[in-house]
Amino acid sequence: MKRRRLLQTAALALCPASCGKKLSPPAPFATLLELSVRLKAQETTPLLLVEHFLDRIGRFDRTGPRVNAIMELNPEAKAIAASCKAGLLHGLPVLIKDNIDTADAMHTTAGSLALRGHKPARDAALVTRLREAGAIILGKTNLSEWANIRSPNSTSGWSARGGLTRNPHKLTHSASGSSSGSAAAVAAGLIPAAIGTETNGSIISPASACGIVGFKPTVGLISGAGIIPITHHQDTAGPMTLTVRDAALLMQVLAADFTVELPPDALKGARLGVLRKQSGKHPQVLALFEAALEKLREAGAIIVDPVALPNAREAGALSWKAMLIELRTDLNAYLEQRGGDVRSLAELIAFNEKHRDTEMPHFGQEFFEQAEQLSAPEIIAAGQEARKIARQLAGPEGIDAALKEHDLDALICPTNDPVGVINLKTGDTNDRIFSTPAAVAGYPHLTVPLGLVEGLPVGFSFIGTAKADARILALGHAFEQITQARVAPAL
Repeated sequence: MKRRRLLQTAALALCPASCGKKLSPPAPFATLLELSVRLKAQETTPLLLVEHFLDRIGRFDRTGPRVNAIMELNPEAKAIAASCKAGLLHGLPVLIKDNIDTADAMHTTAGSLALRGHKPARDAALVTRLREAGAIILGKTNLSEWANIRSPNSTSGWSARGGLTRNPHKLTHSASGSSSGSAAAVAAGLIPAAIGTETNGSIISPASACGIVGFKPTVGLISGAGIIPITHHQDTAGPMTLTVRDAALLMQVLAADFTVELPPDALKGARLGVLRKQSGKHPQVLALFEAALEKLREAGAIIVDPVALPNAREAGALSWKAMLIELRTDLNAYLEQRGGDVRSLAELIAFNEKHRDTEMPHFGQEFFEQAEQLSAPEIIAAGQEARKIARQLAGPEGIDAALKEHDLDALICPTNDPVGVINLKTGDTNDRIFSTPAAVAGYPHLTVPLGLVEGLPVGFSFIGTAKADARILALGHAFEQITQARVAPAL
């Protein structure tokens, strides 16, 4: 019963006994919860929802603005809608990133042409949980190819198979990455929710850049089985939604035995530490942040300002040293068990060279080539030691030390500065994004819309200790209620 409490409580508040039975399309940017309430009230059907979002995809993703967030649509979606299972997500359409395995009519390619010819034999564990909860997987979203681990000169949101995803708020600007398509699809109202993945910033960065909620949970809380890997030490899936409540709802499905309460007064007495050194110097971003801090104080939060985050730079450097070694090991294992024409990183590199005109028209595969050379036993041992130290510095001696020193519930800062203009020739502009400490530690990180700067979204981050996911979601939800900062793009 606890797993249903969040949905039931909110549903009662939104759907009084007088709810009508007339079928009608949902309002633009309806949330998962709002759609679920309408389904329960028999004001719509799963099939009508599928048709509604397919229509929006046709008007805004395939034509019109051409956000280009979606890699592939599920040809079985309408049939699934006619017989989807009962559950927390009954009849609700979602999109998933194209590096998450599905054993159906769709491909799973990480945006690469190399994986088109052989489909996975089974669903990723999280896909199984979505299906069992009654969700309808409407399609796969575009991403930065191979989750942005191919080249230092890459452009976020571009893949050889999917092309370029654009920011719905300004089509000339980056959607960030690597879960670019998932973020842009939700922000554009093409879907109420999507699943992204993160190794370092790949949920948090595009969610904040596109003006939605993104949640990177504690690593291991959601099974990584069936997700194309970079490193199992940092990889995790997570929800990308319009509201924190929707993210919490999805977490109850994606993670086993996960429960969460979202009390309206979660901020009262909460101790929040401001990471000033990680907050950047953009004057308009900082002005929005200061206004948000004042609202937090008014809601009863205790703001500790500033708070130092120890060892952040050292942990990040050590993590990167380990990551390329882990990439070779983890990706080789995935490709071998999947089968097909490309069964190792070495074969993938050779494929890309052979198909250079289509796979590498804008940037190369320098990181792949570096990783392939890191196979000597002494190098692997050094990587294992670097990973051990990195996690210790980022977690117990980093985030945990800062929380403990000031008796804090969470660390906070502006998630990002506004994203830059897309330039496929020069790659990403590397605007400020705060993600590395929580990513390396494997700790939860939530970004919630903070507002717009020159028409581009910025986010507000909550970071907590390991397995403090429910508390972080509760704080983010309460913050969202007092700020109401999400702005829909003017498509």
